[in-house]
Amino acid sequence: MLKSSLPRPSSSRTPSDSELLHAKKDQDFDLIFPEAIGRLSTCHWSPVHVCRTAAQMLVMQPGTRVLDIGCGPGKFCVIGAMTTQGHFTGVEQRGKLARIAQDVVKKHRVPRVEIVHGNIQEVNFRDFEAFYLFNPFEENIMPALRIDYDVELKPQLYTEYSAHVQQQLLRMPMATRVVTYCSDGLEIPDCYACVKTAFTDKLKLWVKKHPSPDYAHAAAFSADDHSIPVGVEEHACA
Repeated sequence: MLKSSLPRPSSSRTPSDSELLHAKKDQDFDLIFPEAIGRLSTCHWSPVHVCRTAAQMLVMQPGTRVLDIGCGPGKFCVIGAMTTQGHFTGVEQRGKLARIAQDVVKKHRVPRVEIVHGNIQEVNFRDFEAFYLFNPFEENIMPALRIDYDVELKPQLYTEYSAHVQQQLLRMPMATRVVTYCSDGLEIPDCYACVKTAFTDKLKLWVKKHPSPDYAHAAAFSADDHSIPVGVEEHACA
């Protein structure tokens, strides 16, 4: 069992759902997940303090529609919904992780959260107003980060998915907000400006400030270029 800092009397009192969902420490919050999934949190799921800050950056008013690209077991979506009045949708290509996220949302009755099992290329970005990315495609170029063998991983997918997200963000209206965590920013078009940072610049808020250029020439890199971009580094695992 993962060690928790929540008070636990000798009677082995189980923390309440409310205690877990509002926990400010990862070792506490991650108890809502199956043990094996909780153990992956340190490297693969955003820390609680990052989730809270990112959600507050993205949600400008009640009902703001936020998409978490590569949501894993739904940690960011759940924390975002518990700490803001936004509506959070997570898309996850691994069926196992999507089901875990859906089970967590259902079991704990978390409001304003929807988890979708699917590929990012199947999602209509126009259904959302804000976006969160924690290196969702990095596994494809960092084999050491592989979670399991349930999905295909290859360098071509890194550039393909990143270019797709960039093109979709280009088509979004002015003032669209994007938060990236530990990211090289390849998915962010030039018409977005970084307006705020946190946690020694690891967390960045981007806002679309300028009209989009011609889509045909807008991508900063080509989906046909399968080389690993210079400067890409493995995200920090605390």
